[in-house]
Amino acid sequence: MSLLTSQAIDRLLSFLKQDSLRWRALILIFVLSLPAVTTRLYASDEIQYFAYLRSLWFDQDLSFENEYRHFYDRGVAKTFGFQETFLEMTTSTGLRYNFGTIGSAILWAPFYAAGDSVARIMRASGSDVAVDGYSAPYITAVTLGSAVYGFLALVLSIVAAHRIVGSGIVPGLFVWFGTPLFFYMYIAPGMAHACSAFAVAAFVVTWLRVREKWSIRGMALLGCFAALMAMVREQDVFFLIGPIVDFIWSSWKDVRGPNPSERSFLPRIQVAIVGVLVTCFVYLPQVISYIVLNGHIGPPNVIQTKMDWTAPYAGLVLLSSEHGLIVWTPLVLLSLCGLILLAIRNREEGSGLSRMSHVTLGLLLMAVTQVYVTGSLSSWASAGAFGQRRFVGATVILVIGLAAFLKFVRSGWKRQALGCLIGLCIWWNIGLMVQFGSGMMDRQKIELQKNAYNSFVRVPQELPSLAYRYFFNRHSFYEPHNE
Repeated sequence: MSLLTSQAIDRLLSFLKQDSLRWRALILIFVLSLPAVTTRLYASDEIQYFAYLRSLWFDQDLSFENEYRHFYDRGVAKTFGFQETFLEMTTSTGLRYNFGTIGSAILWAPFYAAGDSVARIMRASGSDVAVDGYSAPYITAVTLGSAVYGFLALVLSIVAAHRIVGSGIVPGLFVWFGTPLFFYMYIAPGMAHACSAFAVAAFVVTWLRVREKWSIRGMALLGCFAALMAMVREQDVFFLIGPIVDFIWSSWKDVRGPNPSERSFLPRIQVAIVGVLVTCFVYLPQVISYIVLNGHIGPPNVIQTKMDWTAPYAGLVLLSSEHGLIVWTPLVLLSLCGLILLAIRNREEGSGLSRMSHVTLGLLLMAVTQVYVTGSLSSWASAGAFGQRRFVGATVILVIGLAAFLKFVRSGWKRQALGCLIGLCIWWNIGLMVQFGSGMMDRQKIELQKNAYNSFVRVPQELPSLAYRYFFNRHSFYEPHNE
């Protein structure tokens, strides 16, 4: 496994060298953007993810009473129902509820360790900084960690797009600024979404590599990322459908093919078993935490009350003004069109369904299942969140789709028109983020006329003052708005 990982890293470094100037520019943009990261935790979801890390690191348990109390007493977790849900109710095991998963804590751990070291060094040097897991070095480390993982998600997405389409840096840049990924890297990094984007992108890149041979070592590595993906956000487990369909389809074609050495299902069954076993083993931290917290394998039973597997809200997920995916993030529509065009092109170029069309079909199924799962949730709108946050994990699919769309639009005037359209989509996303953060809009829904006016008139006018506040008086954005 280590050999396979080393080979993958070598391939990645080799790929980065192919277009080093653009890569250096992209990395420079990210490094210069780090001061934009908001180094605080606020929402109840953020506190739940962080509670895993702080409790395991300092208390070596999964009792979150002190973590929840810490934030509540400091006026951070004053959202409606926080006290009743997290400081009064208990699970069947007598512990406080945690509806989050452990994956973000695992990914944040190296950064948290660095923050802990910084805090202890500062304390030893005479500073009054607290070595308690809550002070500025710890929170800063975690939030910067999310930004790093978000950027790594972009890098891996570009790698995946280049492998399938032949290009990816420019589409990756467009998706970075044109989707909610930007928001959850910089404005709300305490959420799990940047980590989710990384885990899914790593999973997809591994899939694209492993599918060439479906080796035991490759499938084991794929299983590791599958487990990580599911531990970061449970919804992300449905991204497994792409590789599963590809594996079954390609195995069937190989067995029916002309090569006698590939006509047995047994090697493929063995490979599949290894993948499943590795996935289950790596997923054990989440299983153990579920049992300790809830008394059974799985999230709290109350989660099931939110699910209606007939997906009655699927249409709203896409088109509603209340956090509808396409309404808040129209760039997604171009990416989906790109995937469809790619599927059509793959079918035209091959006899029947070619090997690459398996990938395209898998990516489309991955996108559809995310709509299905989100559409099955009674809380599909994610009240108070920016955009349709549940799709940030699909960043790699969006980059691949947009890369395909850009590739297929080649003529001069069409290319220029597409560039203008993408520019409008990006500015719409940035404008909404500014309005959302500064209190210019109803955070629950789009009011098209008002939001369009704000994006193209008010935001450009007030952007200098808002930028100054953001970098030098950021706390002012956290004050209640009267508008």
